[in-house]
Amino acid sequence: MYQLENNFLSIKIKTKGAELCSIFNKETQIEYLWQAGEAWPKHAPILFPIVGKLKNNTCFIDDKSYSMNQHGFARDMDFELSSSTVNECVLTLQSSPATLEKFPFQFKLDIIYRLNEKVLEVETRTTNLDTKTLYFSIGFHPAFKIPLTADTKYNDYYLALNKTENIERWEVNEGLIGKPYRKVLEQEDKLPLTYELFNEDALVFKGLQSDRISIKCEKSVHGLDFLFNNFPFFGIWAKTNADFVCLEPWEGIADNKESDQQFKNKEGIRSLLQNEQFTCGYKVVTF
Repeated sequence: MYQLENNFLSIKIKTKGAELCSIFNKETQIEYLWQAGEAWPKHAPILFPIVGKLKNNTCFIDDKSYSMNQHGFARDMDFELSSSTVNECVLTLQSSPATLEKFPFQFKLDIIYRLNEKVLEVETRTTNLDTKTLYFSIGFHPAFKIPLTADTKYNDYYLALNKTENIERWEVNEGLIGKPYRKVLEQEDKLPLTYELFNEDALVFKGLQSDRISIKCEKSVHGLDFLFNNFPFFGIWAKTNADFVCLEPWEGIADNKESDQQFKNKEGIRSLLQNEQFTCGYKVVTF
């Protein structure tokens, strides 16, 4: 377990999966991250080298089949601390015989956590260490605790988007992406949170215009701003009747039912040439 803190914030990170497991605001005295309760045993997993599920849990790379569970293997592997300062730590996962059995690419994945006064910055840096093109997806899955205070309840909260959206959700059926099937926002910028919102699994969006989503409450001043840039896919999810909401920017998405299972053809797949890097991330401001 690693910890970073300043005058405003304290965060904790696990070695396994380089997973953020606490965001504590010293001024409000509130823990903002879901504490891996019975409903869902995670906090904020990093999704790599796939986001979501593969069709039949299988893909083909260079005519060979590989099996991989939903959201990939990085979240279940131990990362090493590669650098640390007062306000920043970098945890690293590098390809190994264990990863090559599942994913035939040489890579380095750095997860950077940084405190910048009242702002938590989370960044990933993927490097291709191979001589061939690296194909991958990467995403974030942080779960924020709701309600944040004892005198409020789940349906007092809502998501405030910083742009007016006219967007539909995409069907999720047994983990695979189907078709767009229902408008969630029609020229709106506010999504009320209810337990029933997630009865049909995650809300999956393509082409969200907003780059900031705030968790706010009708009966409290406390909440947070979640900032992200240029992600082609976004998920909003919670377990049924569970007291959290996940805000999930993705560079990649689950397979669809018609997938040919060729990894390089996968929707949203990223590619890097030898020694190239790709970075993405998000920021959290709590209040």
